[in-house]
Amino acid sequence: MENKKFNPVAWFEIYVDDMERATKFYETVFNLKLDEMPVPGDAPMTMRCFPGSENGIGASGTLIKMDGLQAGGNSTIVYFGCMDCAVEESRVVDAGGTIHQPKMSIGEYGFCSIIIDSEGNTVGLYSMN
Repeated sequence: MENKKFNPVAWFEIYVDDMERATKFYETVFNLKLDEMPVPGDAPMTMRCFPGSENGIGASGTLIKMDGLQAGGNSTIVYFGCMDCAVEESRVVDAGGTIHQPKMSIGEYGFCSIIIDSEGNTVGLYSMN
């Protein structure tokens, strides 16, 4: 069944080892505030949610610290939409991360950067400019 109303990514979780360090990294790079998210029941985890809107475009998600799941070394890349990915990329090193692939053209599809966050997770930055 094909549904062209929605983007295929509905939610994401980025696993972290140090919630405070990771929160500071993402708040600094994206110039936004992450909110604590209630944990269901007494689950052994902490979560910080990226801002989002139920009716907004794109997907929202959380940073999550959970017993038994470590940060880094994953094989899934979440791309964060940006107006110009070079702006967010310029904040990465000072926020405690590294730049794996500086902003590059992906032709008619825009531009992207690939960064490593403060926890060792690989994430992408995407923009049309």
